[in-house]
Amino acid sequence: MISPCRRAVVLASSLLLGLALPHPPATAAASKTTTKTPTATVKSVMKTSSPVQATVKTETLPTLASRLAAVKTAKSLNYYPSGGGWTKMWTDWNPAKIDADLAKAEALGADNLRVIIFPSTFGWPKPWNGYQDRLATLVGMAAARGMTVKFTLFDWWNGYGEVANSISWVNTVLTRYKDDKRVIAFELQNEFNASDTAAVAWARKMVPAMRSSFPTMPLTFSVDGTSGVPGMAKIKSALASTPIDYFDFHFYGNSERALAVIKNAQATAAPFPMVIGEVGLNTLQNTEGEQAAFLARVFEAAEAAGVQSVAPWTLNDFTQGAIPSSAVSRIPAQYSYGLYRVDGTAKPAAAAVKAGWTNTAMPASLMDPSFESSAGQTPWRAFMPELGLAVKTQSAARTGKWSISLTSTGKTSAGSPSYRVSPIAPVKGGQKWHAEVWARGNAATGTTQIALSWFDIKDKWLGGSSSTWLPVGTTGWTRLVVDAVAPAGSTSMQVHLKSGANKGTVWFDDAVISAS
Repeated sequence: MISPCRRAVVLASSLLLGLALPHPPATAAASKTTTKTPTATVKSVMKTSSPVQATVKTETLPTLASRLAAVKTAKSLNYYPSGGGWTKMWTDWNPAKIDADLAKAEALGADNLRVIIFPSTFGWPKPWNGYQDRLATLVGMAAARGMTVKFTLFDWWNGYGEVANSISWVNTVLTRYKDDKRVIAFELQNEFNASDTAAVAWARKMVPAMRSSFPTMPLTFSVDGTSGVPGMAKIKSALASTPIDYFDFHFYGNSERALAVIKNAQATAAPFPMVIGEVGLNTLQNTEGEQAAFLARVFEAAEAAGVQSVAPWTLNDFTQGAIPSSAVSRIPAQYSYGLYRVDGTAKPAAAAVKAGWTNTAMPASLMDPSFESSAGQTPWRAFMPELGLAVKTQSAARTGKWSISLTSTGKTSAGSPSYRVSPIAPVKGGQKWHAEVWARGNAATGTTQIALSWFDIKDKWLGGSSSTWLPVGTTGWTRLVVDAVAPAGSTSMQVHLKSGANKGTVWFDDAVISAS
């Protein structure tokens, strides 16, 4: 960590470099850099009062192995300021806001920052010094917070025919970081499309060129969340003759089966290591409680699979206008992936990420076992609401103030209405699961119980187990329990508090879900 005094000096110099800079013309002068001779160590001789005596200070330079080890364990954060997403982070430069955000990231436990660089903004084909200075400032600000950085290059760019300019551009912008311990990896392009023949031809030339210029820098490409494991397999196959050092997997799929997906990705990447370079869930189409549970599941699954680096997307929600006019800016959900709201307050997901990064237990409140969480903060969801909507109520509670009730429900061959959730712990075949809940009824009819359902990696239902029924009529609080073993092939599980064909009312409270 850096002392408060030194941190103040870094921030002060950052602010000086943060003066407004006009966007450069394409012909702006290239940055001047000095290339260091690649050696294992750098030695400097300190002068003393004696002409004979000297103190030799040795600084160990990073190696490919040391940097790759840092990549595999990095507590990485994808970052843009809330008011400056994508290229606007650089054009609407605000170092004071950035440093305040880095303080939040540091408090969560982050030790690495993913920095995305756009050739169209930095100047193409010749980079402009002004934006390189801003990049250097950001690297220094991250270091002052105890964070290394990873550079993602060539985002929002498709000039694949310009290989010579691509190599020259990278060398101009990044040679100064060749032996800089603060920089641990280069991602040559974000969410690379291995089905694009021009992109693949460019990549096959860029990888060896970058190895020549930056022999100790790990190289990677990321795969988009839609292409997933098959997309990563295409990248590996396309670059078999010029392999990269590790694979960067972006996870935006179903978190309930995260362990199986991550293990498949690992097997596809092998023998190369894999990190989860992006993972997130928006809170426009989902609740904040669901977002927190989503991230908690992925962190828990990654730990079970032995993947030590999980990078949330992203620190902040974005204000309107913060994303430059683009296909991204026209997707409303893109503004709502943050761990923090635009007013700077934390969503429940921030606590989940902090637990994941600090290797502490996930907060019990994430699962909302007694239904006391405020509106939008629970991971539970109504299932088959057209047959009867599960609602949160204060009309009865076993503990606390709230419970869940179902009234006048229907039932079909497809099932009964319920209130459901998936556990945070990873699911796999052969596990023993225990679930319980307290229930009571008022003139209840039909079937009221707690039930478990298992699914395979393709979301096919594999079977289920249920507790005994709550007695019909009017009853006091009664404990319903189900114990069962997940069938072979299980990758996810759902817990349902259900009541079907019920002409009266039932309440549920104080649920428990655990695996052994």
